[in-house]
Amino acid sequence: MHNTYHRVGHGPHAVIFLHGWFGDAHAFAPMEVALDGASFSYVFMDNRGYGGMRGAAGTYSIDEVARDALTLADALGLDTFSVVGHSMGGMALERLALLAPLRLRKLVAVAPVPSCGVDFDAAARATFLAAVDSVAARRAIIDRSTGGRLPAAWLDWKAQYSWERSDPAAFGAYFLAWSGTDFSEEIKAARVELPLLALVGEHDPRFDAALMRRTYLAWYPQARLEVLGNAGHYPMNETPLALAASIETFLLQ
Repeated sequence: MHNTYHRVGHGPHAVIFLHGWFGDAHAFAPMEVALDGASFSYVFMDNRGYGGMRGAAGTYSIDEVARDALTLADALGLDTFSVVGHSMGGMALERLALLAPLRLRKLVAVAPVPSCGVDFDAAARATFLAAVDSVAARRAIIDRSTGGRLPAAWLDWKAQYSWERSDPAAFGAYFLAWSGTDFSEEIKAARVELPLLALVGEHDPRFDAALMRRTYLAWYPQARLEVLGNAGHYPMNETPLALAASIETFLLQ
């Protein structure tokens, strides 16, 4: 078995996309029209419990996401590939860098959760756990993570999209995984010599440039940072053309 996915392009440079907590394989749809399918083969994977993998059993861990990505790469005959990971997908990208560094070409971490996880106070943790069973709680988190500046209709849509495209049990387990997992000491010790681009939105209140400098830029010798203007935590929705351009410029270098 391998995870469900869809593909854009048939170019020589394969790229696997790993989605975030509120996403699925189609979460990047707004930017797909801008992608260079002649240069790249983009593979957008569903995590277990999401999208076409709803109902799939699993541990719903970061390690499982990374290993599932490797299984999918094997099934597609991808000897080497780059990885783009959004939010919790950024943490899975780091696990992949430990599991199969010789198979990876470049890493793009978009508004990523670093491998040290995220410390939440009791109130914030309760808010995030409430999102398992509440569309309204999901909407509130999305609103905050994009700077409280986006249209109400889009916030409604994004929260409903997440609700419809994920299993509650998987959604809850992934929160505990990305917030509570910490393998940053392994990352520091490995000194992964892969080119890495950390992309963050200027309006993202938590996964910001300061966090990237303390984590990805400190731990990856070839890491660099780019801040996307007019974006928060969901640049694939907020600034899809700018995000596509930044990703492809980096991958083509």
